[in-house]
Amino acid sequence: MKLVMGSDHAGLSLKNDLLAAFAGSHEITDVGTYTPDAVDYPDFAKKVGDAVVSGKAERGIIICGSGVGASVAANKMIGIRAGLCHDTYSAHQGVEHDNLNVLVLGARVIGTATAHELVKTFLAARFSGEERHLRRLAKIDQMEADAHKA
Repeated sequence: MKLVMGSDHAGLSLKNDLLAAFAGSHEITDVGTYTPDAVDYPDFAKKVGDAVVSGKAERGIIICGSGVGASVAANKMIGIRAGLCHDTYSAHQGVEHDNLNVLVLGARVIGTATAHELVKTFLAARFSGEERHLRRLAKIDQMEADAHKA
């Protein structure tokens, strides 16, 4: 699977660990940050989102301190369905029911072992395509379209 991964300074160490762990089994593009110098998480949420929306990556992973800010930022982008997940149920259910295409992690909230499990779970999950899930996603798409008309 083609992935894109990005983080702010708070998520840098965890991002680097995940890159090393999953590079052998997935094609991963790292969009930064590359140094521990303070940066703004919306910049990296946008880079990850752009890669997913453009089709350069099938899914994305964003890591910041809590995960909250990056999740909010990513979800401002049309076509991005980002979920902040700190448990495996949410990581697979978000894909299966909500067609989640970006996983957001809080590096200051979870440990490395949990992050590995979350990424594995997120990448293994597939959207169900069930009518009820398609109907709900269509409603979300309409909300997004209505917001951009205003």
